[in-house]
Amino acid sequence: MKRVTVLLAIVPALAVAPAVAARGTDASRLETPRVFQDLLDCRQLTDPAQRLACYDQKVTTLEQAQQSHDIVVADKAEVHEARKGLFGLSLPSIKLFGGGSDEDEIKQIDAVAKSARQVGYGAWQFTLEDGATWQQIDTQTVVFGPRPGSRIRIRRGALGSFIANIDGQPGIKVRRVQ
Repeated sequence: MKRVTVLLAIVPALAVAPAVAARGTDASRLETPRVFQDLLDCRQLTDPAQRLACYDQKVTTLEQAQQSHDIVVADKAEVHEARKGLFGLSLPSIKLFGGGSDEDEIKQIDAVAKSARQVGYGAWQFTLEDGATWQQIDTQTVVFGPRPGSRIRIRRGALGSFIANIDGQPGIKVRRVQ
């Protein structure tokens, strides 16, 4: 059996089950994993004893799939943190984090510099506390260079670019290098 890792945003699982099942029909969203759909299908049983037995069996199967990492269950906050950690990286278009609607897109991050240094012809490279490394790609002069503890806001610019404001100074163009 092929292992498939899927990220589900479920809080709580049974309360949002109809919404998750409906999402499976939308091509821009993840399809509902079979093991979870089997659990949802238990609702169609009319005999209470059969329905309970079905739920018990399918919940056990779902729990085993989670323990073996065939399925991953995460809430919306965990998905948001994962997207935030990937901000600025060029990744293939995958629907691992729920399909990526405009309202869920990370448009900017506010961070603190862990370290900074000048590279090349006076361009700055800085590493944030979360480990992300960014490098200046324009020739703008930074009056007060970043240093450990500097507050840095990075936001999306036009045409896939990123703009960083270091301690409230005018923005410089940057790209994520790590």
